[in-house]
Amino acid sequence: MKTKVLLAVVVLSCAPLGVAGNKAEYPNEKVAEFVIEKLDVTSLPSTFRPKKEKGKKTFADYGFTVQTVGENEVVIEAAGGVKRLVIKVLDQKSSGIYVCVEEYGENGGQAKTQSVLLLKRNDPSALLKGRESFQEFAACPVIGESDSTTNSYGD
Repeated sequence: MKTKVLLAVVVLSCAPLGVAGNKAEYPNEKVAEFVIEKLDVTSLPSTFRPKKEKGKKTFADYGFTVQTVGENEVVIEAAGGVKRLVIKVLDQKSSGIYVCVEEYGENGGQAKTQSVLLLKRNDPSALLKGRESFQEFAACPVIGESDSTTNSYGD
């Protein structure tokens, strides 16, 4: 009987360590650069993602180039300047990274579409998945059409 109780105590005391080891962590520095490298572009709302192509997942796979990168903001452009996106990190929590994604019109004018997305991943080796968020930020008011067919994390 004592062996079973001891075994149960050992198992229960080790359980939090096992769970903590599976938690996907996010960096504290160079977050915008991390987002560009680790974002699964195919998970973005159709407004922001390029046309899906087999075997392509990241901005680099689709030929996007980084124009400028800062601690919390990055500007990327598709080959030929067809699409220009600005991604700003708004907030970061253990549950994910909130970003503002803006698509600019031709000639770099006003943002034609802007939305808050929540980026999450299930484990440290996985790519970030993005979904529109209900969370609102003053720095990123919704502009343009939202993709109502995309499920939200419901924050």
